[in-house]
Amino acid sequence: MLRLFRLTLIMIIVLMAMLPQTSLARGGSGYAVLDGDTGRILIGSNSDERLPIASLTKIWTALVAIENSDLQEEVVISPKVAMAEGSSIYLQAGETVTVETLLYGLMLRSGNDAATALAEHVGGSVEGFVKLMNERAVIAGLTNTVFMNPSGLHHDEHLSSARDTAEMLRLALQNKTFEKIASTVLYRANTVNGMLWENKHRLLREGSGIAADIDDETEQPVSSLKSATGTAFAGKTGFTKVAGRTLATAFQKDGQTCIVVTLNESDDWNVHRGLSNKVWQDYSLETVVKKGKYNVNKKLAIRLQEPIRLQLNKEEKEQVRQVLHVSRKRQEAVLSIFLGEERIYATPVKVESADR
Repeated sequence: MLRLFRLTLIMIIVLMAMLPQTSLARGGSGYAVLDGDTGRILIGSNSDERLPIASLTKIWTALVAIENSDLQEEVVISPKVAMAEGSSIYLQAGETVTVETLLYGLMLRSGNDAATALAEHVGGSVEGFVKLMNERAVIAGLTNTVFMNPSGLHHDEHLSSARDTAEMLRLALQNKTFEKIASTVLYRANTVNGMLWENKHRLLREGSGIAADIDDETEQPVSSLKSATGTAFAGKTGFTKVAGRTLATAFQKDGQTCIVVTLNESDDWNVHRGLSNKVWQDYSLETVVKKGKYNVNKKLAIRLQEPIRLQLNKEEKEQVRQVLHVSRKRQEAVLSIFLGEERIYATPVKVESADR
């Protein structure tokens, strides 16, 4: 009986080892599609469920590093950086690299050594930098996000959600330096092991005419993708055995922008194409309020410097309403756009005297 038990246990262990890597993931999954301009969620499923996000973490690492350093600052690579676990750009202890080069290695090749180097340089230590990441997340309103490291290596408490992660990319893209780096397909590195770095994000490579038949995260063949009318212009890939495949992509088409994030999705390339196409099919960019001056009453007027344009579907076009909140001193005002009882957009507006 004992021999039979041992044999059964061995067979179970062998079978578990043969399971695909994605089956070892945390189990939960979720996705979110945001309006790239307003951050409103357009499509989603389990979008607020807290899950591991793997290397999508590096979106926030890059933004925090950019906001707290100069691109041409030089970083001396420590032994700890050179021995960083996981994906690497093969930095050598003692070599000197600029913050800019580290950022490209972080976003294009997902280098965990680049993440650690930036953390040590900007935060004084990895722990100090992680504190900066979490403080910035609080300011950004990322209520489902906690960082424990700058790379996305697994930690039970290192979690976010699809909606929060999409918002990370949306906010980061407002920084022109980040946008330039995150949308770069090829970069020639000037490190000791310098080489031509190709962005791991397949959809970005396809948009630039550069594609490959091998997936860079799992080193497995990938199927051909259906053509789409939108263009992927920025993003980040991620993968760990626990998180599964994670992917963030920013798409644009005819003035519309959407951010797609999937967590623990095995067919992420095609899912991202499909979700972005659904946005283009179901939503159109509508001018809700034109720019200009509007009399509120005989004494008070407001002025919009830019038109308010939102992505709305057919049903939502009929539900849009505007609400103006004016301070008691009548020096400040906020114009809000509602769908039913949900406020989907708000902007401060200039208060002036009404035309007579």
